[in-house]
Amino acid sequence: MKHQPLNRREFLRWSLVLAGSTWATACQPTRSALTPTVVPTPSLPSGIQLTSDNADAWTFVKQIRGSMSNPAVCQAVWVDNEEARAQAALQENFFSAEVLIRPGANPIYAVCQHSDQEEELSPEITIHGRLTQQPTAIITPSLAQGLVILDGASSLPDEIENKPIREYVWAVRSSNPATVKVQSSAEQEQQDFRTEVRGERIEIEPPAEDGEYYVSLRVVDEAGREDTSATYFVVENGQARIPDYDHQNPAWVEEAIVYGVIPRLFGTPSAEAIRYRLDDLADLGITAMWLAPINDTNDYGYSVLDYFELRDNFGSKDEFRSLIQAAHERGIRVLMDFVPNHTSNEHPYFKDTVEKGQDSPYWDFYDRDANGDYTYYFDWTHLPNLNYENPEVRRMMIEAFSYWVREFDVDGFRVDACWGVKQRRPDFWPEWRRELKRIKPDLFLLAEASARDPYYFDNGFDAAYDWTENLGNWSWARFWSEQAEDVDAAQTIESLKNMLLGGADTYHPDALIFRFLNNNDTGTRFITTHGEPLTRVATALLLTLPGVPCIYTADEAGQWFRPYFDVTPISFRERYRGLRDYHKKLISLRKNIPSLHSRLWQLLDVQPESQVMGYARFLEGNEQPVLVLLNFSEEPSTVTLSLPEDFQTLTGNLSDVLNDEEISFNGTNSIPMNPMSARILTMNREASG
Repeated sequence: MKHQPLNRREFLRWSLVLAGSTWATACQPTRSALTPTVVPTPSLPSGIQLTSDNADAWTFVKQIRGSMSNPAVCQAVWVDNEEARAQAALQENFFSAEVLIRPGANPIYAVCQHSDQEEELSPEITIHGRLTQQPTAIITPSLAQGLVILDGASSLPDEIENKPIREYVWAVRSSNPATVKVQSSAEQEQQDFRTEVRGERIEIEPPAEDGEYYVSLRVVDEAGREDTSATYFVVENGQARIPDYDHQNPAWVEEAIVYGVIPRLFGTPSAEAIRYRLDDLADLGITAMWLAPINDTNDYGYSVLDYFELRDNFGSKDEFRSLIQAAHERGIRVLMDFVPNHTSNEHPYFKDTVEKGQDSPYWDFYDRDANGDYTYYFDWTHLPNLNYENPEVRRMMIEAFSYWVREFDVDGFRVDACWGVKQRRPDFWPEWRRELKRIKPDLFLLAEASARDPYYFDNGFDAAYDWTENLGNWSWARFWSEQAEDVDAAQTIESLKNMLLGGADTYHPDALIFRFLNNNDTGTRFITTHGEPLTRVATALLLTLPGVPCIYTADEAGQWFRPYFDVTPISFRERYRGLRDYHKKLISLRKNIPSLHSRLWQLLDVQPESQVMGYARFLEGNEQPVLVLLNFSEEPSTVTLSLPEDFQTLTGNLSDVLNDEEISFNGTNSIPMNPMSARILTMNREASG
């Protein structure tokens, strides 16, 4: 059965239609309006009580259940939340009603109404409404007569009172490439869009300068509640276009250099320790930080106790907010590692299910087999899977992701074990993406899943891992033998070529691959196993291939640690002289040479193929080609290669921009290479000029 994602309006409608009645037919005037006579202990007590328990609610309407030992006493049964009364549906000794849940604490109790209008009340429970009552800002972009039209008419009122929206306020990002001119529906003259503009719809004259242009919409309802959404349009060659928001990633991701951070290895509190090293990361050339899990947890980070809180040793929320602001000031975006597939078995919701069984309000928050046992993957018995068939779970998780975007301005997420949610509820991720991108359209959404599976690029993610088709199997693991002295250059090169070309698998045409030498799951650090020379060649490979490269904690220093076991802060002092500068130079070349961060590349026929691998990087139309040569052998080599006709411009005086050397190449002569070395060759600037 194919499941369709629920938007906020559909979610509310689904919640209303349960137990054969709707909220509209069940609601009656409040208790104060009915002015009944309350008799706590009537002569023929019904024994009415609520079987539902105290709970969090990730919905605005929740089914409340109860029972009676003597239902004949009751002419009618109601469920009150002090502000509204819902009539319950009766079935023998049991009853249920759909009850409005407002944000915050909702005292709930059941009422048995006797024939003489006397009332008998049940003990009270409290349902804590976790959602925020607010409108939803929605921007519909289009193009007409050379103008960009942004329309806010599809914005939705709040889900409880349906208060009309009274104000639409538009603004632009100060970082946009150029000033745009705008005309609102209420004004007839074009004006520079530098301050806020009001009106349900605006028309924008696309500027001449190419780039991405971001515009936000804040809607305010009659109760003063508000919500903000954002969108962007693209100008290319002076022409505006509307991106494919469901599949296209923001431009900054194409040039991203990600640094993986294990917060506890930086120091405690980690937020301050990481902030202390921001200047070093900016100097290295890093453009995004991926923080290992910082949510409240009882281990490394993947057994979450609270999605809305930070772990104690990381620091306060104010310190996290300051860290993000400081990173942004240095041009570094911040990505959170998020864990939506499962919680810890110590999570309060799961512990409640262990204590109360099926009577727990969270029993259905967890995925279960035919026997009612919770499910989990591998040997992760301490990580129970969440049940994404439950609309409350889906809403809870989207709210959790959104919270860190709205309140802290995070720039994206590495989504742990997203393959698990795919298996159980494959239509969730597109719904999730649309909501997050509605809030901040230039988020980077990274799947911890194989880039060989096209699903992720069609269903919510901007990039995926450099894995084989097997979960968690690093593609590059097969290339390197266990020890540096055992490296077989010919076998390494052949395996690399097969992997990079996709082998028996073919990549999605829009696949953006997240590449790494080290991460939290690769075990012993690469340089520890394979030594410095091979690490240098592999790092050159990492930073010259298409995709999103990741430098992991202290790679640039050659430090050794075990991500899941070591807790003592590490030194960032170089263990290998010049290794940091080597990383810095490769990163600088990747950022400053457009061909090195394009998606286009081509393997070349290089001899000796048992020692050296070569490929060309280039732009559309085979423009600005760059030649990359990698010697994986411990022997020196003289390299010959046959350039395709499209790359004949790579002859004459070439610049090895990695080693600061000039190379004369006429298309047939050899190029010398040292053992375990790399060359990055471009056209000599003086000659080409």
